[in-house]
Amino acid sequence: MNNKVGIMYCLKDGQKYMDAWPVRKELNPMFPEQRIIKATKFAVKVMPAVAAISVLTQMVFHNQAAMPQAIIVALFAMSLPIQGIWWLGQRANTALPPSLASWYREIHQKILDSGFALEPAKSKPRYKELAQVLNRAFRQLDDSVFERWF
Repeated sequence: MNNKVGIMYCLKDGQKYMDAWPVRKELNPMFPEQRIIKATKFAVKVMPAVAAISVLTQMVFHNQAAMPQAIIVALFAMSLPIQGIWWLGQRANTALPPSLASWYREIHQKILDSGFALEPAKSKPRYKELAQVLNRAFRQLDDSVFERWF
């Protein structure tokens, strides 16, 4: 894990990981990232409105007795996108299992063999390095290279 720990760093890493992960249908069966990213982006758009509506409806109808529950609903709604981004931040800094680490190195080598410049392969790659290499591979390598894997 990176040397900077804390929720803010985790959320920042989650945001970067969300942007770096290649959204490709081929990766859906193997990784939950695309579903988490889709749900998180939806929550970022929708949940602030849900939070506001839950509180404002109680205010409009002068239902002060239900205000504590409305505030709890609003807080929960606002926490959903944060939970998704936090999960992505944790995942980004998780070391790859040995099988995925070898796949990372294999893809990294394919990119280098194709003549593209790339930073050296990490000895202990994490999911964020896999995301970067996959993103680069999907952009720069021919689709025939992926037939072996997908």
